[in-house]
Amino acid sequence: MSIPRKSASWFKWLLLGALVLALAFGLYRAIQKKQSQQATAIAAAQALQVAPVYELSANDVTEVASLKLTQTIMVSGSLQAIQTATVKARAAGELRDLTKREGDPVIAGEVLARIDSTEAEARVRQAARQADAAQTQVDIARRALDNNQALVRQGFISATALETSNANLRSAEATHQAAMAALDIARKGLSDTTLRSPLTGQVSARLAQNGERVGIDARILDVVDLSSFELAAAIAPADAVAVRVGQPATVQVEGLSEPLQATVLRINPSVQAGSRSVLVYLRVPAQPGMRQGLFAQGSISTGQLHALAVPLSAVRNDRPLPYVQVVQEGIVRHVTLQPGALGAMNGEPMRVVEGLPAGTVVLRAQAGLIREGTAVRAGTAETGAATAAPDGSIAPAAPTNVN
Repeated sequence: MSIPRKSASWFKWLLLGALVLALAFGLYRAIQKKQSQQATAIAAAQALQVAPVYELSANDVTEVASLKLTQTIMVSGSLQAIQTATVKARAAGELRDLTKREGDPVIAGEVLARIDSTEAEARVRQAARQADAAQTQVDIARRALDNNQALVRQGFISATALETSNANLRSAEATHQAAMAALDIARKGLSDTTLRSPLTGQVSARLAQNGERVGIDARILDVVDLSSFELAAAIAPADAVAVRVGQPATVQVEGLSEPLQATVLRINPSVQAGSRSVLVYLRVPAQPGMRQGLFAQGSISTGQLHALAVPLSAVRNDRPLPYVQVVQEGIVRHVTLQPGALGAMNGEPMRVVEGLPAGTVVLRAQAGLIREGTAVRAGTAETGAATAAPDGSIAPAAPTNVN
């Protein structure tokens, strides 16, 4: 059955119309997509033109305030025991009976080791025999003098012979005294073969072993007394002017949870040749667990000070001159600080600032480095967490627009 010509013509027009509609719909969708992309790009460009605002919590900021500070000078150094000693060999020979090792306790006068005393004992015996022989010569000279005195009184010999007898006695006595001195020297050499501890403490180093032949002044043991410590701290000459013997200080020793109260014990009258610094010695009370060489840092209290100040942790030192980050009209500014004194309040180090009025908002250390000119807003919650940019400054995770 064939399709009528009119129906076929109508069907062709219907297909053509459907094709035109499909093309028109596709074109409309493409135009809509392009307009949507353009709108997104415009919105993104506008968003980039709007500066982000950093949300800061209340803990990220502080204010410049007029405070009554305890003026301090920062110190640091290594703890040193006040009493230390090195046990050295005072005679040459083979080392024996050395039993002490690092950490072992010792008592003042305790025998720590011995050096082979065979030669020293022989020298003592030799000197003793020589002293006995000299004593014998003294006895003979004295008897001869007594006999000559009796003969002179009886007129059998002349006075000249008596004077000769006196001279012989004096010579024998001098020889005996020299022999006794030699005996004392020999006995001293024998006692030097016994090594004793010069103080009560602990062995900190063992530098020789049994069986070694050691020479005179060879180091055998190092002994340290842990009952008293001092801290030698180098400070600037300008700071040393305010330091006095007896001033209190606070010292934090590594490994100890609580700071210790120290006292200025001595001040070196000369500056160090290389650094031009002055050494100040602080007496630090001994505590369980303290060891020689531990690092300690703290501050010396030199007086009271009333001035405008901020926490020392808020002062940044990543530039040639120290500066602080302040908030002025919602914008971060970097303000360079002039030289100022240090102090403390309630145990927190403070820095005196000049040129900043009271009430100036300053960023604390935990706020991090923020580029100068960045808009900030203080809040009560940490919204919009910050991340570190490649240059070390802080970049926002998400911008916040302020109307």
